[in-house]
Amino acid sequence: MPVQQQPESIFNQLDAFGHKKVVFCSDPDTGLKAIIAIHDTTLGPAFGSTRMWSYRTEADALNDVLRLSKSMTYKCAIAGLNMGGGYSVIIGDSRKDKTEALMRKFGRFIKNLNGEFITSEDVGTSPRDMEYIRMETEHVTGIPESLGGSGDPSPVAAQGVFQGIKACVKEQFGSDSLTGKSVIVQGVGHVGEHLVRLLRDENVKVYVSDIQEERIGQIAKRYGAEAVSNNSIFDIDADIYAPCALGGTVNTQTINKLKCSIIAGSANNQLLDEAEHGAMLLEKGILFAPDYVINAGGIINCYSELMSFSKKRTLQLTENIYEVTRTILKLSKSENISTVKAANKIAEKRMEDIKKVKSSY
Repeated sequence: MPVQQQPESIFNQLDAFGHKKVVFCSDPDTGLKAIIAIHDTTLGPAFGSTRMWSYRTEADALNDVLRLSKSMTYKCAIAGLNMGGGYSVIIGDSRKDKTEALMRKFGRFIKNLNGEFITSEDVGTSPRDMEYIRMETEHVTGIPESLGGSGDPSPVAAQGVFQGIKACVKEQFGSDSLTGKSVIVQGVGHVGEHLVRLLRDENVKVYVSDIQEERIGQIAKRYGAEAVSNNSIFDIDADIYAPCALGGTVNTQTINKLKCSIIAGSANNQLLDEAEHGAMLLEKGILFAPDYVINAGGIINCYSELMSFSKKRTLQLTENIYEVTRTILKLSKSENISTVKAANKIAEKRMEDIKKVKSSY
């Protein structure tokens, strides 16, 4: 008989990612099954969104939340925010399984962490869901503006990605003008749609794709974009590929098919393997804007809510993503390292510097 493979130890996974704490949340009465991962609190309490998704396995959910929370640590560091990194995932179909009771019960688990973790919306959750969580804990952002919050962070997130695209275009073409350029936007949810609008305002040729075919047609018609199927996006000859859905779409297979010279989008963990695929892109001369750098607009918006910053200040911090991206691209070029390594280097230096100033939160 074949020897059954033992699943990888959860503690080994935590050691590999460098996590501080992982909380498993289970409540049979509401059907809640969730995981909260706290990666690092050097810079402040862990901040991270809540994603609700129908994961194939619980192991997939754990792997996703571990990667997302680590990415959030680096995102906060490089954006200059005084927040640590965390994330949470709720296992389930947001269209069928989500209820007020489930979200409020999840809010109770967040409350029990006593401010160590603060959340906001993500794929499968909304400002309304954050309102339910707020009924149980104050450690949540992205609540509706009518309740004193900052509302949907998607427009600000899209603005950050837009600034990152312009920085990459400046590096590749010598000017950051987007007029006449072509962009494939994969995933036209909240952030993706706002990005399409910003690009079309700059007279960019935009191709849109999404797993929901009806959604593709609506967005294409609304903004004058061209609808394409998910199966054909990597066959299109465009200047920029902007993944704005789930991660892992940049891998060995797709890199060998890509005809673009820039990858810059809002999706988290776009590279299936950071080291391997970051090096592949460098070798092929495809400029990759690290996702946790240019999609930081959403967390900047939520951080501004926590700090009571004005909308003007929020916009200033988001527009600075342009300069941060330029700095990363220059370091990548000067040291001949992938843009991911360059971004990590800058983020890690800030964390090491702040460790000298104060102890862990």
